[in-house]
Amino acid sequence: MNVPNVAHRSVDVGGVRVFYREAGPRDAPTLLLLHGFPSASHQFARLIDALGTRYHLVAPDYPGFGHSEAPAGFGYSFDRLADVVEGFVDTLGLDRFVLYAFDFGAPVGFRLAVRRPEWIAGLVVQNGNVYEEGLSAAARGFVALGPGEEDQVLPLLTLEATRGQYEGGASDPTAIAPDGWTLDQHFLDLPGRKEIQIALAFDYKSNVALYPEWQAWLREHRPPTLIVWGRNDPFFVEEGARAFLKDVPEAELHLFDTGHFALEEKLPQIAPLIADFLERAGKDSK
Repeated sequence: MNVPNVAHRSVDVGGVRVFYREAGPRDAPTLLLLHGFPSASHQFARLIDALGTRYHLVAPDYPGFGHSEAPAGFGYSFDRLADVVEGFVDTLGLDRFVLYAFDFGAPVGFRLAVRRPEWIAGLVVQNGNVYEEGLSAAARGFVALGPGEEDQVLPLLTLEATRGQYEGGASDPTAIAPDGWTLDQHFLDLPGRKEIQIALAFDYKSNVALYPEWQAWLREHRPPTLIVWGRNDPFFVEEGARAFLKDVPEAELHLFDTGHFALEEKLPQIAPLIADFLERAGKDSK
């Protein structure tokens, strides 16, 4: 039986204490796992267990998420999250890797890709949207929010909404452990954390404004790309997954009958696809 040793560490990045999980040999293909809202690196725990003996997996928590520090005076925006993740990658000396972009991990990860294209050996995109056609009506309403509309964001930060993100669209909710949404809500309920999410909600429109730049980057660099997508996602719809094929026609597309947190239900189907992809694209990340 092969079970990985998983290290749980923190590192200082520009005065921010960033927590991360790491497993696997450093000379193996590296997969940088960027989590979504409202979660943290714990969402990848089962994937790390599945792949962490053969590949090098690194999963940080963004500032103000999970076990990472929420420093006073930190200006929460997607640019600033990307700044810290960029510094984190530099600090760990990861100079070439496959990027896993899920949800918030897409705007953070594509900012990194544009800034440091030499880092990117390939992309695994899981319900990480970079096309306007991938935005549902609910997502478009979220993007339109701005200061003074805090009351529209707060309902999204409740236990009911957090649980709904995990179970919504799932074909078999009994396959989804309650631990994920319970831990997410624990962190959301910490002092100051809801204010962080409100600030990021109001900044989300900055991501949509950058979609054309990220699409141009895909067309220019044509990275090896694996798309695994829960087609019942109420926020990022199936059209967003298919849109990648316009700019990276050779991308591998796999749609699953599940929701936003596709790994929660479909990890037995998705993990082998990622392993096969890392065997090919990841050879360039050693």
